[in-house]
Amino acid sequence: MGSERELSVPPERTVGPGADPWRTLRGVWHLARAVLHGAHGLLIVLLRFPWLDRAGRHARIAWWSEKMLRALGARLVVLGSFRPGAKLIVANHVSWLDIMAVHAVCPQARFVSKAEVHHWPLVGRLVGAADTLSIERERRRDSLRVMHHMAEAMAAGDTVAVFPEGTTGDGRTLLPFHANLLQAAIATATPVQPVALRFSDPHHAFSPAALFLGETTLAQSLWRLACARGLVVTVSVLPAQMSAHADRRALAQHLREEIGLVLAQAAEP
Repeated sequence: MGSERELSVPPERTVGPGADPWRTLRGVWHLARAVLHGAHGLLIVLLRFPWLDRAGRHARIAWWSEKMLRALGARLVVLGSFRPGAKLIVANHVSWLDIMAVHAVCPQARFVSKAEVHHWPLVGRLVGAADTLSIERERRRDSLRVMHHMAEAMAAGDTVAVFPEGTTGDGRTLLPFHANLLQAAIATATPVQPVALRFSDPHHAFSPAALFLGETTLAQSLWRLACARGLVVTVSVLPAQMSAHADRRALAQHLREEIGLVLAQAAEP
């Protein structure tokens, strides 16, 4: 059976139709909380992680990720559950917050992320502490290296997570899924579990506040999220599927269709 977990957000006041005079104040408040919580996370990584076992680290990652969403004023809704043991999580990509949304539920997930994220202030250090695998997308041969490490991790019982779109989308429609990284799951006969991520608010089934497209900077995205009113992050965990002997392109298309169906249903009135 699936589970649903929510993080409550205090009610807000509005003045006039569509007016929101508290937007800037709300943004400053949420931003301050997020920065302080980020700094707290860095201290945990530097001072506590060296002395924690794997289970202890995962517990801190789940707590920190969930609280970061709450600090930004977001409510987390989880539908479905992850299978135990090794698996490859395949999710659509909307925001840099996607990793935190999944880690709040599945802290053991080792994400494959673009190398530049490791150079982001604060975020890069936290991402590295979660055993993230980095990939240099501009180097085509680097995917072979990452695929090898993914296969090793899953063969050892780890959970690995990928965004097969390769970049962030608008949250409503899906970009083509790249099938290359799925080969690591196929080669090790590791189950694949699709996840549909969606950001919404009281006025939008797909909140524009979560968009992280084009030339949007991390600072701009953070401010929009901090100012958002009633933001909800929905993590829909779909049933795991066997991957042994699968055709990677056919598997990628099938996973894309399953995630797309969940997003299409959310878009219906």
